[in-house]
Amino acid sequence: MKNGTISRRCRCTNPGTGKEYGASCPKLKSNRRHGVWTVFQELEPDQEGRRRRFRRGGFETSTKAQEELDKVRALLSIPDEDDAWAQLQMSDLLESCLKEKAPLPDYDEVRRRVATGQPLNTKITVGEWLAIWLDGRKRLSRGGWKRYDCDIRNHLEPHLGRHRLDKLRVQHISKMFDDVNEANIEIQEQNEQRRAVKAELDATPWKGAENRARRKWLKAQLDQMPPFRRITGLNTQPHIRDTLRAALNVAIAQQQMPPFNPAAHVELLPGTKPKALVWTAERIARWKETGEKPSPVMVWTPDQTAIFLDFIAEHRFYLYYRTIAFRGTRRGETCGLRWEDRNKAAKAIAIATQLIQDGWEVYEGAPKTASGVRWLALDDETDQHLDLQWERQQQEKLEWGDAWQDTGRVFTNEDGSIIHPGKMSDLFERLVAAAGLPPIRLHDLRHVAATLMLAAGVDIKVVSETLGHSDTRITRDTYQTVLDDLAKDAAEKVAQLVPHGRRPLSVVEDDGTLKPRRLPSLAPPRKPTEPTAPSSTDERSA
Repeated sequence: MKNGTISRRCRCTNPGTGKEYGASCPKLKSNRRHGVWTVFQELEPDQEGRRRRFRRGGFETSTKAQEELDKVRALLSIPDEDDAWAQLQMSDLLESCLKEKAPLPDYDEVRRRVATGQPLNTKITVGEWLAIWLDGRKRLSRGGWKRYDCDIRNHLEPHLGRHRLDKLRVQHISKMFDDVNEANIEIQEQNEQRRAVKAELDATPWKGAENRARRKWLKAQLDQMPPFRRITGLNTQPHIRDTLRAALNVAIAQQQMPPFNPAAHVELLPGTKPKALVWTAERIARWKETGEKPSPVMVWTPDQTAIFLDFIAEHRFYLYYRTIAFRGTRRGETCGLRWEDRNKAAKAIAIATQLIQDGWEVYEGAPKTASGVRWLALDDETDQHLDLQWERQQQEKLEWGDAWQDTGRVFTNEDGSIIHPGKMSDLFERLVAAAGLPPIRLHDLRHVAATLMLAAGVDIKVVSETLGHSDTRITRDTYQTVLDDLAKDAAEKVAQLVPHGRRPLSVVEDDGTLKPRRLPSLAPPRKPTEPTAPSSTDERSA
């Protein structure tokens, strides 16, 4: 590293050229107080090889300028000569001090950081760190990485990106969620306004000059309104907080910030996780009347499930939907089933991979969680259907010849190509409507499997493992309403087992009317009173 220099310069202008004299001003020799002192020090080239230097002026005396230069040279001498990375970081640190017009960092603190291998730039922002952290998460599945990227790009970076990482506080994060909830209210109001204008446009006839003018005006109003937008719901906000907390935990581990994670201490408004509800006769009647589902997660009864499976018994993908309804596999897991995952001797099949939909693109990936990798026992009928599925594929392979795509999947299109998960959902909706059944999503067919197992008395832990849940609490939380319905059904069955001693709750009067039977009092019986001696007046009258 070359030694630095100090020099005296001024801002005087040469009348002939119109340029500043700089260090060649004639007044600098005659007047010792004229101009200011400036420090120059060469730095390490940046990662692209560009030359850079430390240049800071404005010092009134040469002594002060020399002191600044000595500090710069002392900092540059901290890294070992063979430690190119530390030398580069030191030059980056000095360059950042220039850009931010900040004083030079403390020598002892910088030396400690170099000795312990810590980064030297302590003024990294939250946005910069999130970018670094996300770049290190590329080993995750594509879906998991994109979820982190969505949280950072849409929420964390816009609201918190400008804050210094080591200065991030709980109140900063709390304010972000307050702003999100305020924006939700505005989005809902704008959506309602747009929905009202669109409804009026749809209701306005086309014929007539007045109607056409009205429609034109309404269309102009729609063009000026924001488009329909989704809110950031209360159930989504915990995931945003968890993303930030995970990123900050890594920053703490790498000593980028103090050992306190502010994201772990942020309180959010409670969300409402939808519960699975059974399609009872009353709920079906209400749905037919209003067109609204009682819950986003609806479950068929065993009878309704039987109606659906009987309706599609001859369909190409009967076994696909049967597998989900009986074994609770996820949509992508069922699409990704391979023949090599089948254990014919044990009548079981392994969930080892899945087809994941990203936009409309489909790619193969691991199951959703580590607990999603599991073996599923098969009933005899399902096992027999697998044999038939194999035979049909072999026949189709012969018919297609060289055009056959050998994907090794259990469920394929006629040419052997993989089936698209999104198309299976669309097909399911059409089949449900054609069967005349109340609507459920394809994912809800997985909930049907849980209901069938719970109704059959299968232990909750076995149900959880079959579904691939990491904890039985997830199963209980999701199916608590179903469990309550089953508990009531069990109570009724117990009451039916003890018919003796049953008395009607109402009696028929002589005129044919029903009158509630008077139930015996539960109060303790009253003690009989002692007879009292008659008075003399009573004796005379007797």
